[in-house]
Amino acid sequence: MQSAKRIKQRTHLKEFLEEQFVVYHTKEFIQHDPVSIPHLFHRREDIEISAFLTATISWGQRNTILKNAKRMIELMDGAPHEFVVHSTPKDIKRFENFVHRTFNGVDGMYFICSLKNIYRKHGSMGFVFEKLVEAHGMQYAIHHFRKLFFELHHEKRTEK
Repeated sequence: MQSAKRIKQRTHLKEFLEEQFVVYHTKEFIQHDPVSIPHLFHRREDIEISAFLTATISWGQRNTILKNAKRMIELMDGAPHEFVVHSTPKDIKRFENFVHRTFNGVDGMYFICSLKNIYRKHGSMGFVFEKLVEAHGMQYAIHHFRKLFFELHHEKRTEK
């Protein structure tokens, strides 16, 4: 049985999260935030990939993050899933000169290769998480996904 204190904490947390949802889930906020990048897409796979890559570079000034996230989408011809699944080594080299703070071309090229590996072997990032969370919980799923993501040969610096 849950204590009254835990129930009260959950109620306060729920109220807080609902208030934050009202503040931030608006067109005005979204259009000037990195979360706008996955909102450009309708297909689950495009949303996943664009959200993952955008989140990866989401530190620093919002305008710079937006500019560089849009640049990554441009490098993928505006079709993240199509690019990830069908890219050739020559296509992936487009990321060679990409830089966002300490995330550089080596990192970008590895991320595309790793995502390609995941989508080809497992269908999508979402499928990986759904199976793992259902079987083992979120903490395990995140840990296992990280191991899966870095299973290909890569430079140690890319794990940062």
